[in-house]
Amino acid sequence: MARRRRTPEEARDEILQAATDLLAEGGVAAVSIRGVAGRVGMTDAGVSHHFGDREGLLHELLRHGGRALRAAVDDASSSWIAGGESLGELLEALAGVYRAGFSELALALHGAGWRDRGVGLLEPVVKALHAERTPAPSSDFETRIAIAALHQALATEPAFGAAFRRSAGLTGRAAVDDAATRDWWVAALATTLGLEGSEASRG
Repeated sequence: MARRRRTPEEARDEILQAATDLLAEGGVAAVSIRGVAGRVGMTDAGVSHHFGDREGLLHELLRHGGRALRAAVDDASSSWIAGGESLGELLEALAGVYRAGFSELALALHGAGWRDRGVGLLEPVVKALHAERTPAPSSDFETRIAIAALHQALATEPAFGAAFRRSAGLTGRAAVDDAATRDWWVAALATTLGLEGSEASRG
């Protein structure tokens, strides 16, 4: 790839995006100064100029990847809340984030040591669903546990969903297609949280 002139900000952004792609594709071991340089058409020294050594690149990569993951999940949940949509649409919005490559990134970030230390990613979703519960319990603990379990399932679905379904004896299309699993989650959440109807329409 031919080298081209970039502003320092453009160079940093391209380097971090290339490193993010490598992390999602092959984990921490796949991220190297040389590998990133090859992806963006820079020299090894050019990449090192912006981030120092590999450890410096990895440190910034975890922050960058974490911000990207938080932004994607926040966009999906905010759109769902603003639209007053159903539980099924919430599941589809969040599943779409992880199907778009964020599952691999989230797993790689976790493996590399990144932990989300901010306010809960799905705090607005928890509050919105808890407010819909009938009768509304005084504690939101059960709502939080239910959403945490859902988030875990959706985040790992692209990587492990089919294998987990096969482990329970499902075969063929039932093993590889996650539609039935999403339908089960909608029904389970509606029942567990006492929401109206299997689709739990909001608004």
